[in-house]
Parts: sequence; C-alpha cells; structure tokens
Amino acid sequence: MSELADAELLRSHVDGDPDAFGELFQRHRDRLWAVALRTIGDREEAADAVQDAMLSAHRAAARFRGDSAVTTWLHRIVVNACLDRIRRRQAHPTVPLPDGTSPSAPGRTVGGVEPAAPAPDHDTVLVVREALDQLPVEQRAALILVDVQGYPVAEVAVMLGVAEGTIKSRCARGRARLAGMLGHLRGEPEPAPAGADAGGPDTGGRRTGVPAVTGGNPGAGTRVPSEPASSATDAKQEGK
Repeated sequence: MSELADAELLRSHVDGDPDAFGELFQRHRDRLWAVALRTIGDREEAADAVQDAMLSAHRAAARFRGDSAVTTWLHRIVVNACLDRIRRRQAHPTVPLPDGTSPSAPGRTVGGVEPAAPAPDHDTVLVVREALDQLPVEQRAALILVDVQGYPVAEVAVMLGVAEGTIKSRCARGRARLAGMLGHLRGEPEPAPAGADAGGPDTGGRRTGVPAVTGGNPGAGTRVPSEPASSATDAKQEGK
C-alpha cells in the first residue's frame, strides 16, 4: 500500500478499503500538522483543526474530482479548518497559556514535536510568532504556506480557493507589515517620524526605516480557476 500513489489510495478508500485513508494521512501528517500549528499558533487548537479536517476529508473523498493533487486538496481542508477556528476565536476571545499548550493535555499532538528553532533563537521565534499572529488571518495563511512551507503561489491559490494575484498581494502586504514589526531583529534603526529630514545631521546622512520588501514567490504552474478578487476588495477585507 505504501507504493500506491495518493490518488490511488484515495480511490481505494472510496471503494471501501479500511486502511487506505490512514496510510494517506500518515504520509502527509507532518506537513499538515506543521501548517496547522504555524497558522493557529496553539498546539491544542491545531490538533483539533487537523482532526476536524481529516474527518471532513474522510467523508468527502468521493467528491474529490482530481482537479488538483491530493496533498493540495488535503492542505486546503486543513487550512480552512484552521481559519474557521481562528475566526471563531476572534469572535469569542480567550486568554491562551503563554506557551500555547494545555496542562490537561501536555502530550496531545498530531504530527510529533512542534517545529522549532535551535534554543539560542527561541526568543526570536516567539517574537516572529507574535508578529504573525497580528497579521490579518488571510495574509498569515498565505505567508505561512508560501514563505514558511515553501509551496508555489499557484498551489497555494488552489489551497485557499483564490486567484494567484490575490496570494501575491496578501504575501506582499504581509511581508510589509512584518518588516515594520521585525526590523529591529536585523538591527535596523527605528523609522524616522513623519516629516523628519531623512538625511539630516541626526542620522549622519543615512535614511532610516524598514528594509525593502521583496516580491512574492512567483510560483509555477497554470493559473488557478477561481472567483476573481479585486485588490480594492481584498485590501478592505484585510485592513490595509
């Protein structure tokens, strides 16, 4: 069974094989867990989101049309489950534990240990995570999938069900916000006050401000058929 392609495993599951879906989940569990954890930032919430997503995928497998890779389909279901939980949490905010764990379920995970940086960078990881949490949820999801997980823009567009241009726009705005919040990590000086002389004597002729923001990951592949999303509408929804 481990030699079967993802699509074959999914078909076997639909045909009644009791082990096929479990094999498919085990094959992609770690990446699905990493996406959920980085999107939500809370281990218990991420575990619940992955569980909800896999139940949905298990039940909806017969409706998979093969328009995308099976792994893309699974990621889309997981990301949607995460976004639903984030929106519900924002509507009914709670006070999470500082490390994002629950003492009642300390070992509750789906994909093993949390992706982590080496110990000396732990403080930096926390700062970056807090900055990501301040982004609009759509920008956060796009950045995590493109910049953290390394998926091409075209594939992320399928996962999130929007146009490629929308993903590029969300990533660009998200990077710009993060540059403003995290410039100090690279030793960048604080931005000059509005109206200040950027080349005056107090700066030694240097311009202050955040580093330039690069363009989005161009990605590869054909354009994803989806509902068009104008920049103006997207900007209003994500609080530019």
